[in-house]
Amino acid sequence: MAQADSAIVIGASIGGLLVARALSETYAKVTVVDRDLLPEDPVGRRGVPQDRQLHVLLARGRELFEGLFPGLSDELASLGAPLIDLQHQVHWYNDGYRMRRAPSPLMAFGVSRPLLEHVVRARVAALPGVSVLPACEVLGVTATPDSRRVTGVRVLPRTSGAVESAIGADLVVDAGGRASRTPVWLERLGYERAPEEHVRVGVTYVTRSYRREPHHLDGLLGALTNAVPGLPRAGIVAAQEDGRISVALSGMLGEEPPTGDEDMAEYAGTLAAPQIAEILRSAVPLDAPVKMRFPASLRRRYERLRRFPEGYLVVADALCSFNPIYGQGMTVAALEALLLRRLIAQGTDGLARRFFRGAAKLIDTPWSISVGTDLRFPEVEGRRTVAVRLTNAYVNRLHAAATTDPVLGAAFLRVLNLIDPPARLLSPAIVLRVLRGSLGRPAPARADATPVADVRA
Repeated sequence: MAQADSAIVIGASIGGLLVARALSETYAKVTVVDRDLLPEDPVGRRGVPQDRQLHVLLARGRELFEGLFPGLSDELASLGAPLIDLQHQVHWYNDGYRMRRAPSPLMAFGVSRPLLEHVVRARVAALPGVSVLPACEVLGVTATPDSRRVTGVRVLPRTSGAVESAIGADLVVDAGGRASRTPVWLERLGYERAPEEHVRVGVTYVTRSYRREPHHLDGLLGALTNAVPGLPRAGIVAAQEDGRISVALSGMLGEEPPTGDEDMAEYAGTLAAPQIAEILRSAVPLDAPVKMRFPASLRRRYERLRRFPEGYLVVADALCSFNPIYGQGMTVAALEALLLRRLIAQGTDGLARRFFRGAAKLIDTPWSISVGTDLRFPEVEGRRTVAVRLTNAYVNRLHAAATTDPVLGAAFLRVLNLIDPPARLLSPAIVLRVLRGSLGRPAPARADATPVADVRA
């Protein structure tokens, strides 16, 4: 395809930066607009209220980021972000069962969200033809008189005495997050809002960073325990840059982690992973705890609209916002960016239709994983098909068997990290291992009321 003239990306968060990277190969000029005054250092910012929470970049995501930004892994390592073998260097407690550890190729970075965004933003800003316009609010889109094509955006710099102006573009991409204004802007142009799917999970999570000591996590680099019906609490720990360790406690369905030192340790003491409470009781805190609420997973089904303006797309959290407990958002955003790059290389005719259909297929798997898991909880509203019920029961037995069988742990983690499709867990070889390994190991109903299966590698 011949090089196009210009594109505008709304939002300089991870999703918008990934899209800008993809567009830079086709568009002579790419402008990324963000309402924040972007920091020069890797620190949090107001426009990303979740950035001080613990973030996880899945193993698949790390591979995709490296493909888009060659050498990124080495750069993050040089900045102190540890590379983590997800099966060998993490204490996994799934449904109260401790997964047997074993060396694996599933590598992820322990990196804070501000540092990752800082490094990626610097890479994007250095690309030929790409510019980042900070402290500028997008007020709406401009369009042709018949509203069939979006032609740019209306912006207002967030400075004293600034006046509104318009920036033209051949393509506008909304990467403005779950608070996306696209539904309102579409209505103003005479289009319908996209159908929305909501799965209300009522997640509250609290993150705090501590000074990492050699004895923490028994010398490993992470720990994780999931929420279970009857005890909708979870916890995750990850080593990060600058000798820090980040601890996130979460609760679902109105269960809220506390923020006081003793109360946090007591809350963590009800979890299956004892390493989390040990850190909270003994480690030196480096900052104040930060609380965040996530009411519901949200999916906007733009692929179901019969009419959509040309020259306009919606991506990342503005398209689908997942339950953050599963850490899928950045990886899915990278998959969407690569999809967009591939489709644009084929031409821009019918781009919105082709992109939304392709993105829907990408989203289907992580959406089914997160929603299907959330539906284990009776309080979560949603349709529980026979397949969902059987899958959850089967995965529970897989966790029991994975206490002694590292092959099953690897199979589960490959699905969780969006490397293999969930159907891979139903291959004859895996099913046989699950049946053999789970005999005599009934799943615990509550992590705090049942002895944890603890088989050390």
